[in-house]
Parts: sequence; C-alpha cells; structure tokens
Amino acid sequence: MATITVEKPAIVVPIDSLPPIDVTRPGSLNPPPQRTNTIFDTFLDTYYSFQDRRAALGLSNPGTVDNIAKEVQRDVFLTNQTFSGLRAELNKSFSISPLFQISHAFSAGSQQLSPYTFLALYGTANQLCQAQLDSDLSLSARFNQRLTQSLIFKTQVQIQPASNAGPGGAQLSFEQDYTGADFSASLKSINPSILEGGLTGMFIGSYLQAVTPRLALGLEGVLQRPGGGMGPEAALSYAGKYRGDDWVGSLQILAQGGLQGSYWKRLTDKVETGVDVNLQFAGLSGANSMMGGPSKDGVATLGAKWEFSRSIFRAQVDSQGKIGCLLEKVVAPPVRMTFAGEMDHVKNSAKLGLAVSIEASGEELMEQQERVIAPTPPF
Repeated sequence: MATITVEKPAIVVPIDSLPPIDVTRPGSLNPPPQRTNTIFDTFLDTYYSFQDRRAALGLSNPGTVDNIAKEVQRDVFLTNQTFSGLRAELNKSFSISPLFQISHAFSAGSQQLSPYTFLALYGTANQLCQAQLDSDLSLSARFNQRLTQSLIFKTQVQIQPASNAGPGGAQLSFEQDYTGADFSASLKSINPSILEGGLTGMFIGSYLQAVTPRLALGLEGVLQRPGGGMGPEAALSYAGKYRGDDWVGSLQILAQGGLQGSYWKRLTDKVETGVDVNLQFAGLSGANSMMGGPSKDGVATLGAKWEFSRSIFRAQVDSQGKIGCLLEKVVAPPVRMTFAGEMDHVKNSAKLGLAVSIEASGEELMEQQERVIAPTPPF
C-alpha cells in the first residue's frame, strides 16, 4: 500500500509583526536562565519592573542643585556680570578643534578687578584646562575630565598671595558630577587632608531627581571637619523645582534656616523676567555654628532681560534700594561693548562701568569654523 506524504506549506511571518527584542535584558536573545535563587530573582524582577515604570514616565534630566535657580540668577539677573571702572579685553582664538584661546584683560578704577589678567583655555570634547593669572600673582586653575558620557571629574586650585587686603591663602577642590537620564548627583570636597590626625575639610553632596516630567526634588548635605581637634559639623538643605510651559519655579530650604524662592517667566520670545526672594530666620541648631548663627533678614529682587538683534539689556531692582542695569552691544562682529551701572539709594552711592572686548581671529580660523564643528568641553 503506497504512502502519500503531504507537505505543509511554509508559513511566512512578516518581520514587522514580530515583538521587539530588548537587548538590555538578560535572556532576551537566549532562553531565560533557570531560576535558582528565589530572593535574587525577586530582586531582579522588582528592579526591571521599576525601570520599566520609570522609563514610561518620560522623565528628563532636571539639572543640578547648584543651578536650580539658573534661569533667574544667572540668565536674567546681573550676578557675576556687573562691574565698575574701565575694562578692555583682547581675546585671541588659535584653534577651534581642539579649542585653544587666550585673553588679556586690563582694568582701571575698580576695586574688585586686577589691573591685568591673563587667561588661557584649552578644551576638547573630554577635557578642559583653564588657567588665570592676575597682576597681583593670584592664580586660579581648573582641570575637568569627562571619564564617561555621564561622569565628569573636576579639579580646581586657587592661590591668593598675602596683601594689604588680607593674609592670602590657598584652596584645592575635587568634584565628581554624574548626570543620569532623570537625575543628577554631585560630590565635592574642599581642602581635604589626612595630615591632622584624621580626615579634615569640607564635603558637599547633592542629589536632584525628576519625580514627574515637570517636578524635581532634591537635597544637599554639607559636612565640615575642621582641624585642631574640633568636632564635625553637618547641615542639610532641601530643594524643589517645577517647570511649566513658559515658566519655572524653584524653592530651597537652606541649611542655615532660611527660604529662597525664585520664579522665572518668558513673556515674549525676546523678553524674560524673574523674581527671587531670600528670607533668613532663626537657623537650625546644627547649622548655626557653621553658617554664622541665626539672623532675621529678607531680600526680594525683581529683574528683566531684553534680547535685541545685536544687543542684550538687563535690569534689576531689590528691596534694599539697589537698582542696576547692564547693556551688551555688538558694535561689529569682532567688537563688543558693555555698559554697567548700579545705584544704592540707602548708602547714597553709585557705580559705573564701561568695557570693550575685541575678538581677534585670522582668516584661517574663520575657514576652520565653516569646516569643523567646535567641541563642547566639560565645563
């Protein structure tokens, strides 16, 4: 009796209909391993479930605790930008990739700025070297190294010689910054030493976590171990930040027993405004000695920023009677002029500043800018 063999036709399954393969999970390409440890397997299942829920929220990096009020204090206000007297800067760029620049700065009529300052900067995508030397022999240098895409190691040295203004001193700091997908962590040590019978110095740790796509919460701890047999001192502060569609609000509970809140809003494409309120009251017992004791004080500051085609104007006023403004104007592509003014009604004093900055670049550098993309050093 003959046997008839019936061949079944092959079933073609479209590739698009197959489930995606998760290469980040063990066992996604191979069959899952046999479970032998119940506790460890439960921990892995809980960890993977938590990571899946975390990724589904669509969180982004919230920044750092130090820059939690950056939109107000650094972008709008005149912080670290105002000056007095006359100043002239000559900047020279020698290369784009790697980045290499030097700067000569001359000033007169200012008590904060040195008569002459020389600055050199070298940077690549993973390294940053910067040094600044003043005419009074004050030296400031920093070196940043990007170890991975998320981890940056920072070193900074400051040396101030003795003068009529003070006895001088030196400071050495090490900092490690880790930038995750939805959090930022930082650990900083200032003047660490083991030569006085134990570990001494100041140590600062901070952590900021995005809780929702708009809300971020964090904290910052400070531990100070002075020498001479004195005991350690510790303080803890808390921070929160909420980001709206066109506004950002932040609140900090400071370690010395104070509150600092800021609010930033974009009115138009070229106008930004910000408010900052700093309240000081009876400090916490653990922070009084380290922060100078309790105090009752409060300062409110209102500022605005206007951006024009070739100029930027900033203005601010605070509750202590100070009014300030800063105007940056690009006269020509290599020439920038800056005017700064400040008036203190309580102290009946005023300050004015005028600066000219010239950027000197050769034709070869201009051609290099069109061909090469400038790297972003780890600042």
